[in-house]
Amino acid sequence: MSSVRSNYGRGGRKLKNEINVVPYIDVMLVLLVIFMVTAPLITPGVIELPSVGQASNIPTTPIEIEIDEKGAIKWRKRDPGAVGQAVERSALAQTLLNQLKPDQAVVIAADGKVSYDTVMKVMDDLRANGITKLGLLVDQKGKTDSKTSKSSKR
Repeated sequence: MSSVRSNYGRGGRKLKNEINVVPYIDVMLVLLVIFMVTAPLITPGVIELPSVGQASNIPTTPIEIEIDEKGAIKWRKRDPGAVGQAVERSALAQTLLNQLKPDQAVVIAADGKVSYDTVMKVMDDLRANGITKLGLLVDQKGKTDSKTSKSSKR
């Protein structure tokens, strides 16, 4: 008998048709750890909301609500020389309803540092009391004169 063994016998190796995915899993876990560590270190960008490229013009002179950065609310008619009158948020809607003409709009001029939540609460209070013509006063980009750079966006 012959003592020569064939390659396909007991001691020979066969080729595998499978992909070894263990190295890929290791790389993915390392990437996951890197992203989990670096994600909290990235600071979000600061945005300035009250600035737009173009805004629509209002046909009639609106009533303006001013909200300063501390959250104090004033209202005034947008006539030349009109002075803002302080009012509490709870009495704002009733005060405006007494002053509004039938086709007159209301615009909100909020400081850029006022929280979005404060502006939305004021808008919600006004809408709940029947004031539906609401807008936001913004600075248009590219304008230098402050009187012509403010307009209402609906």
